[in-house]
Amino acid sequence: MSKTGLTGTIPQDIGKLQKLEGLYLYNNKLTGEIPFSIGNLSHLSRVNLRYNNLEGRIPPSLGNCKSLLYLYLSANNFNGPLPKNLFGGYAKFITLDLAYNQLKGPIPVEINKQINMIKFIVYKNKLIGKIPDVFSGLPGLELLGMGDNMFHGSIPTTFASLKSLLKVDLSKNNLSGIIPEYFSTLPMILFVNLSHNDFEGSVPTKGVFANASAIFLDGNSKLCGGILELHLPRCAEKKGKKRRSHALKMTFIIMCAFVGVLVMATCIWFYLKSHSKKRKSTSSNTLRKESFLNLLGSGTSGSVFKGILDGKTVAIKVLNLQQRGGSKSFMAECEALRNIRHRNLVGILTVCSSMDFQRNEFKALVYEFMPNGSVERWLHEDGNLSLLQRLDIAIDVAHALNYLHSERDSPIVHCDLKPSNILLDDNMVSHVADFGLAKVLDRPFHPNQSSSIGVRGTVGYVAPEYGLGNEASLEADLYSYGILLLELMTRKRPTNDMFKEDLSLHMYAKAALPDKVLQIVDSKLLEDNESEEADETRPMTQVKLKNREECMMFVVKVGVACSSHFPYDRMKIREALNELYHARNILCKPKYKRYFQLKEGK
Repeated sequence: MSKTGLTGTIPQDIGKLQKLEGLYLYNNKLTGEIPFSIGNLSHLSRVNLRYNNLEGRIPPSLGNCKSLLYLYLSANNFNGPLPKNLFGGYAKFITLDLAYNQLKGPIPVEINKQINMIKFIVYKNKLIGKIPDVFSGLPGLELLGMGDNMFHGSIPTTFASLKSLLKVDLSKNNLSGIIPEYFSTLPMILFVNLSHNDFEGSVPTKGVFANASAIFLDGNSKLCGGILELHLPRCAEKKGKKRRSHALKMTFIIMCAFVGVLVMATCIWFYLKSHSKKRKSTSSNTLRKESFLNLLGSGTSGSVFKGILDGKTVAIKVLNLQQRGGSKSFMAECEALRNIRHRNLVGILTVCSSMDFQRNEFKALVYEFMPNGSVERWLHEDGNLSLLQRLDIAIDVAHALNYLHSERDSPIVHCDLKPSNILLDDNMVSHVADFGLAKVLDRPFHPNQSSSIGVRGTVGYVAPEYGLGNEASLEADLYSYGILLLELMTRKRPTNDMFKEDLSLHMYAKAALPDKVLQIVDSKLLEDNESEEADETRPMTQVKLKNREECMMFVVKVGVACSSHFPYDRMKIREALNELYHARNILCKPKYKRYFQLKEGK
């Protein structure tokens, strides 16, 4: 009921709509307060009341909405402090947008309990005090918008732990102190706005601070240094005598280094000349041995090796250019990864395009190293993934797809989503990898539009329409994702011998809904390996098992909906993500809740 010109107030009886999941009343002319009874809606997951004339205080009862993930209250007239229960209650927000209101007071320290939060936006309010130094509890935060308030003090040190942060806006406050150096080392950061504060000292020059279009520092008269494009005054230099002394020392060091290198080079030349024959007979075997020991995996497109770059362990993908389409795969991967950054995508560090020692063309991509390997290995070889871990993997991959499909000007279709292309870091966070078949789309794109590159993907995970020439669509990725969910639950590959022409993994799972899911899921998911409390009774165990069954039913249901035969019938990735969070809420109550919070907060 958005953009319909609605007037009046939100009725108190809204708390009686126990099955309400979404409340969309934005862009209307509503007045009055949000009823306190809204906290009774345990299934409510999305609330969008932006652009109205609502007023009063934000009801603390919103924190009691156990399924609430997205709350949009911006552009109203809300006042008063931020309720502590909004952050410390049952709600676990992904997005919290409270911008353009009249909110007052400090940010509650309870914000550190919002372990799932990705976007926190409180622009243009009247919030005061120091920014609480508790943001290490928000590991997935990507957007932090706190501009145009009255915060003072320095930027918290815990911002350094926000490794997923993409954009931060702290402009138009009364913040002071130096600009933290750690901003330049955050791996994902793209935009920093610190303008109109009272910062002082030297501006960093590395990372995001090397791009003048990505940083905003106007209105800080005490800043100096930085890159030339910022046109800031030079920082105070040391006395000339010290500068000359430093220059003499540097000259002496350089001369000594030059002489040392010259002597070393002469020694090496004599050594190589005398041992050339011996080295020729052993170097080939040594190289093959080292390469074999560092090989992580190989396929038709190339091989992946473990290596060291600047003291950091990396994964090096060497393209097989003898394979048809090898160079095109390299270009596709470079194009797809050029401007994307997300905590659930494997980060590319650099690329190499050159000639090897035999003058053959050589192309390689260097990625972040994922120490826990692929979901394929954990699922089918080790078999040690718990239900919660599988659910986490499903949610992580959904976040990655949502970013690729919906949060970019030009959507990217992965085209080869499968367990072996999902890698796990040391915290078991999933990262989608291998963009060798990816396609960057130009909007608008129609699901029946054909691509010129031919069939993409891996047998079993390829959408049915791929065989009809309708390639590279967002809906095709959804199909692969649906198959991935079903594989996570059943531990059966879509190419399993039991799946013939008249039976597919999709049909197998669909036939089990809603009452026979336990007959198709991986038997290990039915084992309860959690330690029981001493006073726990059997009825409590039955409740727990019922929650597990309901959770698995939800995931299978989403998998079936995403892998529908017809593209337009497939569940959208945002809806799938919402359903999976609901499934996790079911799994984590009542006993699992504490375990989940500990896991997400590590």
